Amino acid sequence: MKLEKTIDRDSKEKLYVQIYSIIKEKIENGEWPSGTKITTEDELCKTYDVSKVTVREAISELVREGYLRRQQGKGTYVTYSMRNLGLAMKTRLTEDMLGEGVRVKKELLSKGVKVPSEDIKGYFMREDGIYYILCKGIVEDEPAYLEELFVPLVIFPNIDGEEICPISLYDLIQEKAIRKIFKVVRTIEVTKIKGDAADILKVKEGTSALLIHTLFIGQDKSTIAYTRLVGSSRRYKIQTEFERIN
Repeated sequence: MKLEKTIDRDSKEKLYVQIYSIIKEKIENGEWPSGTKITTEDELCKTYDVSKVTVREAISELVREGYLRRQQGKGTYVTYSMRNLGLAMKTRLTEDMLGEGVRVKKELLSKGVKVPSEDIKGYFMREDGIYYILCKGIVEDEPAYLEELFVPLVIFPNIDGEEICPISLYDLIQEKAIRKIFKVVRTIEVTKIKGDAADILKVKEGTSALLIHTLFIGQDKSTIAYTRLVGSSRRYKIQTEFERIN
C-alpha cells in the first residue's frame, strides 16, 4: 500500500510521531479497515527513510492504544474500527464559574517541563516528561481562580509553541495532539486554599473553595491530560453541554 504523506525532517515533531500520525490517519479514515494487514516494517523504513527503531516505536504506540495488534510470524493487523455510537453523547466542556455576563481574562503564570509529583504520576502511569501550565483567571481586575494543566510531551510534543490559557485545552488536544480524547471524567470537591495559591488569589490561607479535577482519557483508557482548578469566588455555575454524535 502506498502512503501519500511524507516525513518533514525540518519539523520539531519527532520522526516516530510523524509515522504514528500517518498510520493512524490511514486507519481512522477507513483506508486501512479493521482486519487489514499493514505495510511491513521494512517497507515503512524504505518508504520514509527512517530506522526500524523509529517505525517500531510508532507501531508500539498504536498497538498500546488498540489501533493495531501484532501476530507473531504473520505481521501487524488493524484492530480499530469506528464504533456506531447511536444515541451516545459526547461532552463539550464549558465552565461559566462566575455567572452569566462575567468576562474572565486568563493570564499565564508559568509553563514548562517539570518533574511531576507522585499524585500526578499516578494519573499518567509514566515517568517521562510532563508539560505543566499554570493560568490565573481574572475578573474585574481581581484574581478569581487558578488552573493547572498537565500534558505528557509524548502526547503533545509541540505544546510549548501553543498559546494555552486563552483557549480550551479540550479543543486544542482534539485539533493538534497526536491522540484524541475519548472520555472526560470530572470531580468537584471542596478544599482549602493554601500556600502560594492563597497569595496569588489574595485570600486568607484556609479559605474554602471549589476544586475541580478533570481527566481527559483516550480510547485505551490511559490519561491524555489532567487539569485542576481552584476558585476563590463564592459564585459558581458549572455548565456541561451534550452534543449528539451520529
